[in-house]
Amino acid sequence: MQTAENPHWPLWRKIIFRFFFIYLALEISPVNWFDGIPFVSTVTQYYGKLTDWLTTEANALFFHVRPVLVPENGSGDTSMGWARLWTYLALAVLGAIIWSVFDRKRSNYTHLNYWLCLFTRYYVVLVAFTYGIIKLFGQQMIFPNLHQLATPLGDLLPMRFSWFFIGYSQPYQFFSGLMEFIAALLLLNRRTVSLGVLMATGVFLNVMMLNLCYDIPVKIFSMQMVFTCLFLLANESGRLIDFFILNKPAPVGAIYHFRYTKKWMRVTRVVLKCLIIIVAAVMPFYQSYSQSTSNTVAKQPVKNGVYAVTRYRLNNQDIPFSPLDTLRWQDLIFEDGLGSVKSNDTLFRQRYNRGYFLYGLDTAKHMLGFKKKFDAKNYMIEFKYTTPDSNTITLAGLRGKDSLYVELKRTKRHFQLAERQFHWLSEQNR
Repeated sequence: MQTAENPHWPLWRKIIFRFFFIYLALEISPVNWFDGIPFVSTVTQYYGKLTDWLTTEANALFFHVRPVLVPENGSGDTSMGWARLWTYLALAVLGAIIWSVFDRKRSNYTHLNYWLCLFTRYYVVLVAFTYGIIKLFGQQMIFPNLHQLATPLGDLLPMRFSWFFIGYSQPYQFFSGLMEFIAALLLLNRRTVSLGVLMATGVFLNVMMLNLCYDIPVKIFSMQMVFTCLFLLANESGRLIDFFILNKPAPVGAIYHFRYTKKWMRVTRVVLKCLIIIVAAVMPFYQSYSQSTSNTVAKQPVKNGVYAVTRYRLNNQDIPFSPLDTLRWQDLIFEDGLGSVKSNDTLFRQRYNRGYFLYGLDTAKHMLGFKKKFDAKNYMIEFKYTTPDSNTITLAGLRGKDSLYVELKRTKRHFQLAERQFHWLSEQNR
């Protein structure tokens, strides 16, 4: 018998639901939500290996994104990321077809849709809390360091340019994080979930457009977040249209309300909700706070700053400065263990027309070593250093088989951007 709680769904809605159920179950992957809890990841890792295998095989047979897939790393838009997206979409289409054949007589999926919306809603909560909290502490986009300030604007990629735009202003980053944080809080309560979904949609739509317009390599993930929010909005489309467009009274939202008839169900619901809050909000908040209060660097004889290369000797031969010589070191920057040099010397990790390295000091032996990457075990070059005065450093060592002597003078390089200017009254454009 058809009732308000047991309506008959049209065929098109049942087919669409089956597709979304399979796709979102694969995409939001509730199996991996609690990987941060000790020993949980030892079990869930097998699910990750299974999806990686499926993606690799599907790519080899059908999609051919790349012959060899590159796993997701700092970029979420790798060939593995795209192949995974096509695999999930293909599985959702195939699964919806098979499901529709074998489950033709079912009139609706009201209860199953409740669970799908519930898990999807908490997935948005997890993501919004995670990214919102790190922005509250200014840790997602940081203020440009000396190396980045010394990089000409034209040498920056759009992604890095946009990162600096947000990282420059701590209040703006705090505001954007606060919007994500508030959206997550609203999504936690069934009475405010509709407002939370509307707010989350606006927040993630802005993120998606930034990623698309500035070539930020998190396009897939941001599009999926918007897609997920739109799915939740679609479930309330009737009442939202009544309220916002037709200017009619909207019925009470019933999607997130479910009758838990037994006490153990109600207790389990509360326990799981508290666990999700701990994993999604409390742990990230504690980690971000701990990191923000522990960023102290010990004083070292090599002061932070921009150093001009006043003398550069290779194999006992002085090489004078020339703007056309891209290999001679022109300036060095030292800042809290990270260094960079204005040179195309392949000894360094080249980025934004500068060579980057990490440096370490042995003050007892007066040795200064350069590493190319964080995970490098050995220094690629070591120098004997001296500090004739507070603003001068000399370096002497071997670059491969060549002897190298470099004299550095600390400059009073001033960057206007580092002043963080703000004016209520501006008599002219700057």
